Amino acid sequence: MSDKSLAARAPSGTHDVLWPESTRWEGLLARFADQVERAGYGMTHTPIFEDVKVFRRGIGEGSDVVGKEMYEFEDRGGRTLALRPEGTAPMVRAFVQHRPPLPWKAWYATPAFRYERPQAGRYRQHHQLGVEALGPSDPDLDVEVIGLADGYFRSLGLSQFTLRINSMGDDTCRPAYLEQLTSYLAGRRSELCDEHRDRLEANPLRALDCKRDACRQATDGAPGFADHLCEDCSAHFARVRAGLDAQGVPYVLDHRLVRGFDYYTRTTFEFGSDALESAQNGIGGGGRYDGLVEMLGGPPTPGIGFGMGIERILLACDAEGVFGIDPPVLDAFVVDTTGGTSARDLTATLRANGLSADRAFDDRSMKAQFKLADRSGARWVLIVGPDEAASGTVSLRPLRGAGDQQTVAVADVVGTIQSAMADIPGEAPAP
Repeated sequence: MSDKSLAARAPSGTHDVLWPESTRWEGLLARFADQVERAGYGMTHTPIFEDVKVFRRGIGEGSDVVGKEMYEFEDRGGRTLALRPEGTAPMVRAFVQHRPPLPWKAWYATPAFRYERPQAGRYRQHHQLGVEALGPSDPDLDVEVIGLADGYFRSLGLSQFTLRINSMGDDTCRPAYLEQLTSYLAGRRSELCDEHRDRLEANPLRALDCKRDACRQATDGAPGFADHLCEDCSAHFARVRAGLDAQGVPYVLDHRLVRGFDYYTRTTFEFGSDALESAQNGIGGGGRYDGLVEMLGGPPTPGIGFGMGIERILLACDAEGVFGIDPPVLDAFVVDTTGGTSARDLTATLRANGLSADRAFDDRSMKAQFKLADRSGARWVLIVGPDEAASGTVSLRPLRGAGDQQTVAVADVVGTIQSAMADIPGEAPAP
């Protein structure tokens, strides 16, 4: 293979999303925006790269994301920057910088970057949807955020997924728990995988979350966070569970669920698709991060949010056979054999009146234009030949459904198509 052909390929771990598959992405985003905006969340955009300290402070120097997976680079001004590996830290940085009124409820849709081994639905450039809610420490907000994620998945038609929840305590109860966990794991150090045997004292929580058989067996009887919470954290978690029960959101209590970032406190949660391979079945998750704003230089401000991977969600949809959106259908396709002027002007008029329309270019033959019209999925084809051009008319022929070809004055084309569409349930054109 030549160097030229190699250059014309997407980098390893990335992928292109072409039409009509992109129609599913549009539908996914529209459904998400509708769900969360009805709960008071507004869209927020942040830069695709940040000062590297945003992630080192927020996510934690000892995390795999910062230590092994983050894309870092130095710009021409000598500043060390990083491509966004996740969505929460940049959103919190934006809050610290701009100080919007509290409570601040925001949602985002963004690419994220991690240098990891590409797998099905897991890319070095992947795409995330998420929400962040800052201000209240109320556990009912935790219930709202988790309920939004659960409701969104169900709105897509997904049903084969499991919600796991846990509490990671706070600065009051976490130190004592970490001491107990470290003591427990120290007695089983030889049973841990190499990575977590060496990092035990630095971060014993990572051993709980490890997917390797050695660590899972060694941590099988480890103490759980939920059994060692202080009074405030225990009451908070009890209120979260009661709220989920009241709203009919099923969940499983999982003491292994500690998530991968240092900023999490109290409530943590994760959704896994039961229709995907268990080792790589995560479709979304998040938790409370009551100290993150302070880590990034802001005032004490509680927060909670979640992130979910678009590629993983679509894999789960495929596995369950749901959310298979068809490409949008054109209202009309103009076939013009008189040089293209009529096609140019007719498509512009149709679009200006709320109808979707397309045409052929490069003065193609009538046969070639009809082939494109059929491929477009248009409901009607508008034909302009020498006779129609001379008489100021258009031949209107249905391509989908019953009906006869008719001759319509150019001035009446829009009204004729709009009247025909009004008779089709749910197909009235935009005003």
